[in-house]
Amino acid sequence: MWLFLFTEMLLFGGVFILYSVYLNRYPKEFGLGGHQLDLVFGATNTVVLLTSSLFAAMSVTAIKRGAKRLTLGLLSVTIGCALVFLCIKYLEWSAKFHHGIYPNSPKLIAGPPGESIFFSLYYLTTGLHGIHVVIGGILMTWTAVMVQKGILNSTDNVTLENVTLYWHLVDLVWIFIFPLYYLIL
Repeated sequence: MWLFLFTEMLLFGGVFILYSVYLNRYPKEFGLGGHQLDLVFGATNTVVLLTSSLFAAMSVTAIKRGAKRLTLGLLSVTIGCALVFLCIKYLEWSAKFHHGIYPNSPKLIAGPPGESIFFSLYYLTTGLHGIHVVIGGILMTWTAVMVQKGILNSTDNVTLENVTLYWHLVDLVWIFIFPLYYLIL
């Protein structure tokens, strides 16, 4: 599992290196692009993901204590947070599309090249992260089913621990995405 998580860090690390190269080349345009993002959406998603990580970690403790019902409740809240995150991201992307801000849109093509690059990287990074949120939500649902069936329990819970590790990585990636895109000056 740790090797897999390392490969995921390499994937996002490459995207962040690409971001930093273009930020260095187009600092003004990246600043202008960042100011067009909705800070409230970004901050809310940060709180939602941090909360989901807390509940995921608590589910591991709950299953180790043999609290099946509590484990299922905590996993349900984690899954709910994933859904809330995706809904907020959908609203944010929809607003950007409505305003003509999407890759290769006439508005971005007519503007400075750095702004187009910023939004292309924004959609790439947040889209890739969103795919990971979907995968994490599916994995959390799968582990909840396994807990419900008694396959995962207080003596056999490594699968839940591994899925939770993955979820923490997804949250950690967002901790980098939020300041890079939403708080850029």
